[in-house]
Amino acid sequence: MKKLLSNPLVLIGFIIIASILLLALIAPIIAPYDPDAIDVKAILLSPSSHHLMGTDGLGRDVYSRMLYGARISLMVGFVAVGISTAIGIVLGAIAGFYRGWVDTLIMRMVDVMLSIPSFFLILAVIAFLTPSIWNIMIVIGLTSWMGVTRLVRAEFLSLRNREFILAAQTLGAKDARLIFTHLLPNSLTPIIVSSILGIASAVLLESGLSFLGLGVQAPQASWGNILTDGKEYIQFAWWLSLFPGLAILITVLGYNLLGDGLRDAYNPRSSQH
Repeated sequence: MKKLLSNPLVLIGFIIIASILLLALIAPIIAPYDPDAIDVKAILLSPSSHHLMGTDGLGRDVYSRMLYGARISLMVGFVAVGISTAIGIVLGAIAGFYRGWVDTLIMRMVDVMLSIPSFFLILAVIAFLTPSIWNIMIVIGLTSWMGVTRLVRAEFLSLRNREFILAAQTLGAKDARLIFTHLLPNSLTPIIVSSILGIASAVLLESGLSFLGLGVQAPQASWGNILTDGKEYIQFAWWLSLFPGLAILITVLGYNLLGDGLRDAYNPRSSQH
Protein backbone atom coordinates (compact mmCIF):
# COMPACT_ATOMS: atom_id res chain seq x y z
CA MET A 1 0.00 0.00 0.00
CA LYS A 2 2.85 2.42 0.80
CA LYS A 3 4.34 1.69 -2.60
CA LEU A 4 1.02 2.60 -4.25
CA LEU A 5 0.52 5.78 -2.23
CA SER A 6 4.04 6.94 -3.06
CA ASN A 7 3.40 6.60 -6.79
CA PRO A 8 2.04 9.89 -8.22
CA LEU A 9 0.58 8.19 -11.30
CA VAL A 10 -1.55 5.88 -9.15
CA LEU A 11 -2.75 8.77 -6.98
CA ILE A 12 -3.67 11.04 -9.88
CA GLY A 13 -5.36 8.24 -11.82
CA PHE A 14 -7.26 7.05 -8.75
CA ILE A 15 -8.49 10.57 -7.93
CA ILE A 16 -9.70 11.11 -11.51
CA ILE A 17 -11.51 7.77 -11.75
CA ALA A 18 -12.95 7.97 -8.23
CA SER A 19 -14.30 11.47 -8.92
CA ILE A 20 -15.95 10.40 -12.19
CA LEU A 21 -17.43 7.29 -10.58
CA LEU A 22 -18.80 9.37 -7.71
CA LEU A 23 -20.41 11.86 -10.09
CA ALA A 24 -21.96 9.00 -12.06
CA LEU A 25 -23.33 7.34 -8.91
CA ILE A 26 -24.93 10.51 -7.53
CA ALA A 27 -26.16 11.74 -10.93
CA PRO A 28 -29.87 11.49 -9.96
CA ILE A 29 -29.17 13.66 -6.91
CA ILE A 30 -27.04 16.41 -8.44
CA ALA A 31 -28.44 16.57 -11.98
CA PRO A 32 -30.45 19.83 -12.13
CA TYR A 33 -32.75 18.70 -14.98
CA ASP A 34 -34.23 15.59 -16.50
CA PRO A 35 -31.58 14.56 -19.06
CA ASP A 36 -34.22 13.62 -21.63
CA ALA A 37 -36.56 16.59 -21.08
CA ILE A 38 -37.02 18.63 -24.27
CA ASP A 39 -37.45 22.40 -23.91
CA VAL A 40 -38.03 24.25 -27.18
CA LYS A 41 -37.57 27.56 -25.37
CA ALA A 42 -34.02 26.67 -24.34
CA ILE A 43 -32.49 25.40 -27.59
CA LEU A 44 -28.70 25.84 -27.91
CA LEU A 45 -28.25 28.08 -24.90
CA SER A 46 -24.61 28.76 -24.09
CA PRO A 47 -23.18 27.77 -20.67
CA SER A 48 -24.60 29.90 -17.84
CA SER A 49 -25.61 29.69 -14.20
CA HIS A 50 -28.90 28.03 -15.23
CA HIS A 51 -27.29 25.54 -17.60
CA LEU A 52 -23.67 24.95 -16.56
CA MET A 53 -22.74 23.27 -19.85
CA GLY A 54 -25.41 24.84 -22.04
CA THR A 55 -28.19 23.04 -23.87
CA ASP A 56 -28.36 20.97 -27.05
CA GLY A 57 -30.42 21.23 -30.23
CA LEU A 58 -33.53 19.99 -28.41
CA GLY A 59 -33.13 22.22 -25.36
CA ARG A 60 -31.88 19.41 -23.13
CA ASP A 61 -29.46 20.30 -20.35
CA VAL A 62 -25.97 19.12 -21.37
CA TYR A 63 -24.67 18.96 -17.79
CA SER A 64 -27.45 16.56 -16.77
CA ARG A 65 -26.88 14.47 -19.88
CA MET A 66 -23.15 14.37 -19.19
CA LEU A 67 -23.75 13.04 -15.68
CA TYR A 68 -26.10 10.30 -16.90
CA GLY A 69 -23.85 9.66 -19.90
CA ALA A 70 -21.00 8.92 -17.50
CA ARG A 71 -23.04 6.03 -16.12
CA ILE A 72 -23.50 4.51 -19.57
CA SER A 73 -19.92 5.01 -20.76
CA LEU A 74 -18.40 3.62 -17.56
CA MET A 75 -20.83 0.70 -17.41
CA VAL A 76 -19.88 -0.26 -20.96
CA GLY A 77 -16.23 -0.21 -19.93
CA PHE A 78 -16.71 -2.34 -16.82
CA VAL A 79 -19.02 -4.95 -18.34
CA ALA A 80 -17.11 -5.28 -21.62
CA VAL A 81 -13.79 -5.68 -19.82
CA GLY A 82 -15.39 -8.13 -17.38
CA ILE A 83 -16.48 -10.32 -20.29
CA SER A 84 -13.14 -10.11 -22.12
CA THR A 85 -11.14 -10.72 -18.92
CA ALA A 86 -13.22 -13.78 -17.99
CA ILE A 87 -12.75 -15.30 -21.45
CA GLY A 88 -9.06 -14.41 -21.50
CA ILE A 89 -8.39 -15.94 -18.08
CA VAL A 90 -10.10 -19.22 -18.96
CA LEU A 91 -8.43 -19.63 -22.36
CA GLY A 92 -5.05 -18.36 -21.17
CA ALA A 93 -5.07 -20.64 -18.13
CA ILE A 94 -5.95 -23.69 -20.23
CA ALA A 95 -3.27 -22.86 -22.82
CA GLY A 96 -0.55 -22.11 -20.27
CA PHE A 97 -1.28 -25.03 -17.96
CA TYR A 98 -1.93 -27.88 -20.37
CA ARG A 99 0.29 -26.71 -23.25
CA GLY A 100 0.65 -29.14 -26.19
CA TRP A 101 -2.00 -29.16 -28.91
CA VAL A 102 -4.48 -27.29 -26.68
CA ASP A 103 -2.04 -24.40 -26.38
CA THR A 104 -1.39 -24.44 -30.13
CA LEU A 105 -5.09 -24.40 -30.98
CA ILE A 106 -5.92 -21.53 -28.60
CA MET A 107 -2.97 -19.41 -29.68
CA ARG A 108 -3.81 -19.87 -33.37
CA MET A 109 -7.32 -18.63 -32.54
CA VAL A 110 -5.71 -15.61 -30.88
CA ASP A 111 -3.53 -15.00 -33.95
CA VAL A 112 -6.54 -15.12 -36.26
CA MET A 113 -8.50 -12.69 -34.09
CA LEU A 114 -5.54 -10.31 -33.81
CA SER A 115 -5.09 -10.31 -37.59
CA ILE A 116 -8.51 -8.66 -37.95
CA PRO A 117 -8.65 -4.94 -37.02
CA SER A 118 -10.79 -4.95 -33.88
CA PHE A 119 -12.74 -1.78 -34.64
CA PHE A 120 -13.77 -3.01 -38.09
CA LEU A 121 -14.64 -6.41 -36.65
CA ILE A 122 -16.90 -4.72 -34.09
CA LEU A 123 -18.47 -2.57 -36.83
CA ALA A 124 -19.18 -5.67 -38.92
CA VAL A 125 -20.84 -7.48 -36.01
CA ILE A 126 -22.82 -4.44 -34.85
CA ALA A 127 -24.15 -3.93 -38.39
CA PHE A 128 -26.10 -7.19 -38.06
CA LEU A 129 -27.45 -6.44 -34.58
CA THR A 130 -29.90 -3.95 -33.17
CA PRO A 131 -27.87 -1.07 -31.72
CA SER A 132 -28.24 -1.18 -27.94
CA ILE A 133 -26.07 -0.78 -24.88
CA TRP A 134 -26.13 -4.51 -24.11
CA ASN A 135 -25.13 -5.48 -27.63
CA ILE A 136 -22.29 -2.96 -27.51
CA MET A 137 -20.96 -4.34 -24.21
CA ILE A 138 -21.19 -7.97 -25.34
CA VAL A 139 -19.60 -7.37 -28.73
CA ILE A 140 -16.71 -5.35 -27.30
CA GLY A 141 -16.15 -8.04 -24.67
CA LEU A 142 -16.24 -10.90 -27.19
CA THR A 143 -13.74 -9.19 -29.49
CA SER A 144 -11.22 -7.96 -26.88
CA TRP A 145 -10.10 -11.09 -25.00
CA MET A 146 -6.94 -11.88 -27.01
CA GLY A 147 -4.52 -9.69 -25.04
CA VAL A 148 -5.65 -11.10 -21.71
CA THR A 149 -5.33 -14.65 -23.06
CA ARG A 150 -1.73 -14.08 -24.11
CA LEU A 151 -0.91 -12.38 -20.82
CA VAL A 152 -2.38 -15.16 -18.64
CA ARG A 153 -0.73 -17.84 -20.76
CA ALA A 154 2.66 -16.16 -20.39
CA GLU A 155 2.22 -15.86 -16.62
CA PHE A 156 1.20 -19.52 -16.29
CA LEU A 157 4.14 -20.66 -18.40
CA SER A 158 6.58 -18.68 -16.25
CA LEU A 159 5.08 -20.06 -13.01
CA ARG A 160 4.45 -23.62 -14.22
CA ASN A 161 7.90 -24.93 -13.27
CA ARG A 162 8.44 -22.94 -10.07
CA GLU A 163 9.34 -24.84 -6.92
CA PHE A 164 6.06 -24.23 -5.11
CA ILE A 165 4.06 -25.56 -8.07
CA LEU A 166 6.26 -28.66 -8.34
CA ALA A 167 5.93 -29.20 -4.60
CA ALA A 168 2.12 -28.95 -4.80
CA GLN A 169 2.11 -31.47 -7.66
CA THR A 170 4.32 -33.84 -5.65
CA LEU A 171 1.82 -33.65 -2.78
CA GLY A 172 -0.94 -34.71 -5.16
CA ALA A 173 -2.70 -31.41 -5.83
CA LYS A 174 -5.32 -31.65 -8.57
CA ASP A 175 -5.22 -29.46 -11.68
CA ALA A 176 -8.06 -27.26 -10.47
CA ARG A 177 -6.29 -26.62 -7.17
CA LEU A 178 -3.03 -25.78 -8.92
CA ILE A 179 -4.77 -23.33 -11.25
CA PHE A 180 -7.11 -21.56 -8.83
CA THR A 181 -5.06 -21.74 -5.62
CA HIS A 182 -1.48 -21.35 -6.81
CA LEU A 183 -1.16 -20.12 -10.40
CA LEU A 184 -4.05 -17.68 -10.84
CA PRO A 185 -3.56 -15.72 -7.57
CA ASN A 186 0.10 -15.19 -8.48
CA SER A 187 -0.95 -13.85 -11.89
CA LEU A 188 -3.53 -11.33 -10.67
CA THR A 189 -1.40 -8.17 -10.72
CA PRO A 190 -0.76 -8.09 -14.49
CA ILE A 191 -4.37 -9.15 -15.12
CA ILE A 192 -5.68 -6.23 -13.02
CA VAL A 193 -3.38 -3.78 -14.80
CA SER A 194 -4.49 -5.11 -18.18
CA SER A 195 -8.15 -4.84 -17.17
CA ILE A 196 -7.78 -1.22 -16.04
CA LEU A 197 -6.13 -0.29 -19.34
CA GLY A 198 -8.82 -2.26 -21.14
CA ILE A 199 -11.58 -0.16 -19.58
CA ALA A 200 -10.02 2.94 -21.15
CA SER A 201 -10.04 1.22 -24.56
CA ALA A 202 -13.65 0.11 -24.10
CA VAL A 203 -14.76 3.65 -23.24
CA LEU A 204 -13.07 4.91 -26.41
CA LEU A 205 -14.66 2.15 -28.49
CA GLU A 206 -18.13 2.88 -27.13
CA SER A 207 -17.67 6.59 -27.78
CA GLY A 208 -16.50 5.91 -31.33
CA LEU A 209 -19.42 3.60 -32.07
CA SER A 210 -21.92 6.06 -30.60
CA PHE A 211 -20.34 8.85 -32.61
CA LEU A 212 -20.95 6.79 -35.76
CA GLY A 213 -24.56 6.15 -34.71
CA LEU A 214 -23.98 2.44 -34.01
CA GLY A 215 -23.69 2.65 -30.26
CA VAL A 216 -26.03 3.83 -27.52
CA GLN A 217 -29.15 5.22 -29.14
CA ALA A 218 -31.03 8.42 -28.32
CA PRO A 219 -32.67 9.54 -26.14
CA GLN A 220 -30.36 7.59 -23.79
CA ALA A 221 -27.32 9.74 -23.17
CA SER A 222 -23.71 8.66 -23.58
CA TRP A 223 -20.66 10.80 -24.13
CA GLY A 224 -20.34 9.46 -27.66
CA ASN A 225 -23.84 10.41 -28.84
CA ILE A 226 -23.66 13.81 -27.09
CA LEU A 227 -20.51 14.39 -29.13
CA THR A 228 -22.37 13.26 -32.25
CA ASP A 229 -25.12 15.81 -31.62
CA GLY A 230 -22.47 18.49 -31.27
CA LYS A 231 -20.92 17.99 -34.71
CA GLU A 232 -24.02 19.49 -36.35
CA TYR A 233 -23.63 22.72 -34.40
CA ILE A 234 -19.86 22.85 -33.93
CA GLN A 235 -19.51 26.26 -35.61
CA PHE A 236 -21.77 28.08 -33.13
CA ALA A 237 -22.37 25.66 -30.23
CA TRP A 238 -18.84 24.69 -29.22
CA TRP A 239 -19.90 23.38 -25.81
CA LEU A 240 -21.67 20.37 -27.33
CA SER A 241 -18.34 19.02 -28.58
CA LEU A 242 -15.99 20.40 -25.93
CA PHE A 243 -17.49 18.92 -22.75
CA PRO A 244 -18.04 15.29 -23.88
CA GLY A 245 -14.66 15.34 -25.61
CA LEU A 246 -12.97 16.51 -22.41
CA ALA A 247 -14.87 13.90 -20.38
CA ILE A 248 -13.65 11.09 -22.65
CA LEU A 249 -10.11 12.47 -22.63
CA ILE A 250 -9.91 12.84 -18.84
CA THR A 251 -11.49 9.42 -18.19
CA VAL A 252 -9.15 7.59 -20.57
CA LEU A 253 -6.20 9.51 -19.15
CA GLY A 254 -7.21 8.56 -15.60
CA TYR A 255 -7.42 4.85 -16.41
CA ASN A 256 -4.12 4.93 -18.29
CA LEU A 257 -2.36 6.73 -15.43
CA LEU A 258 -3.79 4.28 -12.90
CA GLY A 259 -2.84 1.25 -14.99
CA ASP A 260 0.67 2.51 -15.74
CA GLY A 261 1.18 3.46 -12.10
CA LEU A 262 0.14 0.03 -10.86
CA ARG A 263 2.39 -1.63 -13.42
CA ASP A 264 5.35 0.48 -12.30
CA ALA A 265 4.60 -0.05 -8.62
CA TYR A 266 4.57 -3.84 -8.92
CA ASN A 267 7.36 -4.13 -11.46
CA PRO A 268 10.32 -5.76 -9.69
CA ARG A 269 12.80 -4.13 -12.08
CA SER A 270 11.54 -0.60 -11.32
CA SER A 271 11.66 -1.25 -7.56
CA GLN A 272 15.36 -2.07 -7.78
CA HIS A 273 16.29 1.44 -8.95
